[in-house]
Amino acid sequence: MGLESEDDQKRTAKSSSPGSDVDPQTPVLRISQLDALELDTALEQLVWTQFSQCFHYCRPGLLTPLEPELRALLQLLLWRFTLYSNSATVGQSLLSLRYHNTLSTSPRYRPLSRRQKLGLALLTAGPRWLQERSYSLLQSLSSAASAVDCGFLQKGLRNSLTLVSSITQIASLINFLVFLRKGRHPVLAERIVGAQAAFSKPNVVRDVTYQYMNRELLWHGFAEFLIFLLPLINTRKLKAKVFSMVSGGDSTERKGSREEQGVWKECGLCGEWPTMPHTVGCRHVFCYYCIKTHSIADPDLTCPKCGAEAGQPEPLKMEVEMVAM
Repeated sequence: MGLESEDDQKRTAKSSSPGSDVDPQTPVLRISQLDALELDTALEQLVWTQFSQCFHYCRPGLLTPLEPELRALLQLLLWRFTLYSNSATVGQSLLSLRYHNTLSTSPRYRPLSRRQKLGLALLTAGPRWLQERSYSLLQSLSSAASAVDCGFLQKGLRNSLTLVSSITQIASLINFLVFLRKGRHPVLAERIVGAQAAFSKPNVVRDVTYQYMNRELLWHGFAEFLIFLLPLINTRKLKAKVFSMVSGGDSTERKGSREEQGVWKECGLCGEWPTMPHTVGCRHVFCYYCIKTHSIADPDLTCPKCGAEAGQPEPLKMEVEMVAM
């Protein structure tokens, strides 16, 4: 009985161990792998934002000289507590994914080795740090060389870095096209070290209902339609027409006759005392700079007060009576 209970415990522990029932041959959706990369990028940006907020009240530009090194250090810290510990990044954990060692000959799931994890971290953080520090490295190497070889060395290093960067970009593009074709290794570093995304749980399916998809597509299309339509609407003219319809023509005329004497005291656009008062053909007065900028921005400008079509801004001519006290 004791031996049977021990065998049952070992079998239960083996079945409950992570990756014991995972089939690495089950294909992972391409969108799931791309979403995991986007989640990892968002997490890195969030950590960097929180870290930079700690120095918010310090001298401006304090972190700028060491920003590439600090970003690489934070990325390595995230790698230590996510990929190094669980063979999965944060984005993959949220989507029930993890890395599978494709260099292993076993058909079952095998986690990444320590060398593969280290290589993945270096290939992810290293090129980014080198790209951000390339100018400073070129300057330091040029200053260390003699004055005669300074220009030749700097030009050669710059051409070498440009060539390496171009080759890397082309290789990344080819790798992404292959990923779209076969659905494996969306990043070139994963293909180099032999890391492939696999499900961390058996029979995990990305289930998105059609109602959610239709709702998202509807709101996305409606937002794009509004972004296209709103700049074409003359809101000032529409507002003036609605106001005239609601208030009525007779009441507007009576109100205008009462305010005829004091209308020149207020700009029709900014509401302040008009500076260099101008008129556009109606009885309302505007600042020169207000009406000029609005007429340049909108060729079909109308008066925002009465809705009349605005002509060319003309200086306001007023007769001032001097009353002796």
